[in-house]
Amino acid sequence: MARAPVNLPPEEVAAVRSWVLHEDAEVLALNKPAGLSSQGGRIRAHTLDDLLWAFMRSNGKRPELVHRLDRDTSGVILAAKTKPMAGFLGKALQARRVRKTYLALVGGGAPAPRQGDIRTALRREEIGREAYMRACPDGHPDAQASHSRYRTLAANEEAAVVELEPLTGRMHQLRVHLASIGRPILGDVRYGGPLTASGGAVPRLMLHAAAITYPLPEGGTRSVQAPPPDDFEAVRAALGLR
Repeated sequence: MARAPVNLPPEEVAAVRSWVLHEDAEVLALNKPAGLSSQGGRIRAHTLDDLLWAFMRSNGKRPELVHRLDRDTSGVILAAKTKPMAGFLGKALQARRVRKTYLALVGGGAPAPRQGDIRTALRREEIGREAYMRACPDGHPDAQASHSRYRTLAANEEAAVVELEPLTGRMHQLRVHLASIGRPILGDVRYGGPLTASGGAVPRLMLHAAAITYPLPEGGTRSVQAPPPDDFEAVRAALGLR
């Protein structure tokens, strides 16, 4: 059943349109702010999925998200404007032909080694109404093979800026993988991240989807970048990690 359009106030339409990083006849790329859920959750507030009604066409159709970002993660996210493109990008994601690059601020200084791969398996755990991912041995009955690549861009004794590439798409994968090597992301309450940095409060999870590269049906690829938001840059500057 088709979903009924969401009536959005003009200020929300203007906001979501201001997040556009790239738009063509088939794809919409947005710079999602932190604190906004990609799709429906328990919080009764508009999600990014709802806000896509700001791009509704005259035939009543609107773009559809093809992947998700955690609520407190900022950065680039893709929506398909046509059903064929939604199917094409869905298959590309499954085939790992979409490359995603993230930036994270982590506690504890530079990872050791400063760059490498994390191949720790993950399993899902439900605690009450909350879902968590846990590192686990490969032989665990619920183990999901997981692979992330990282490299350190800047570091001091307190923290580091780490560039990340998830090579699988597990829930909370980058967050749990970094915590598993003793470098949890700043502000990550769920997985043990520090809540202060250089004497100041960390406002949220310091994880940003900085770039995405996806294939095109006619061949080749397109890359879209999202600059880190002000709160991310402020924490990085406070840590002296420019």
